[in-house]
Amino acid sequence: MEQPEDEQAVRLVGVTKRYGPRPNSFLALNGVTVSFRRAVFTAIMGPSGSGKSTLLQCAAGLDRVDEGEIFIGGQSLRGLSARQLTMLRRQGLGFIFQSFNLVPVLTARQNAGLPQLLADRRPDRREVDRVLAELGIAEHADRLPAQLSGGQQQRVAIARALISRPAVLFADEPTGALDSRTSGAILRLLRELVDRDGQTIVMVTHDPGAASHADRVVFLKDGQVVGELADPTREAVALHMARLDVAA
Repeated sequence: MEQPEDEQAVRLVGVTKRYGPRPNSFLALNGVTVSFRRAVFTAIMGPSGSGKSTLLQCAAGLDRVDEGEIFIGGQSLRGLSARQLTMLRRQGLGFIFQSFNLVPVLTARQNAGLPQLLADRRPDRREVDRVLAELGIAEHADRLPAQLSGGQQQRVAIARALISRPAVLFADEPTGALDSRTSGAILRLLRELVDRDGQTIVMVTHDPGAASHADRVVFLKDGQVVGELADPTREAVALHMARLDVAA
């Protein structure tokens, strides 16, 4: 059942996205309509090439759509200039990627405070240190990325995403480069952000175990939403994905 608009952090309505010139363009998203509620952890899954990352990029305003409309916090992205989109992302959205994307010559503290610097604000050291402490890496604040483990680097990336107190946190395969033990710790951390702080998280993943940490899983196939699962378990997600593969 469709939720009231004021409960929706992000809403896509009839979104279509193509890559390349017609008539040989690739249809990545085909009329997608889906909503992501506030304070809910949603995982996006589907076979390779189903449009998962494209949906994430469009929902976050990183990529323009060809048709349809996207709303973030009730505000339509249609007609916004590149500068307006950049400001919207800096002020209300956070991003976590598989590759961490840390600046190698900056310390953990400096990397975490980078969004404030890019927004022409002097990084608030107390706030940065508070976030690092909440993520359990305060003692590594003065280390460079090369001096940190993969899990520690991802925690710095999460701190950087959280420093602007984003309404929505987007994550694209955030544990794909980590071992299973470290992945579990990062996923439990994301789960805690939702349960403790009311954070909204939208995460792309290929891993049923990662998806089982979410409140809800949205499944894509051939650029369309083909189902969803509430209160997912690893087994239920794996079964649903197997059915999608068989139907391919």
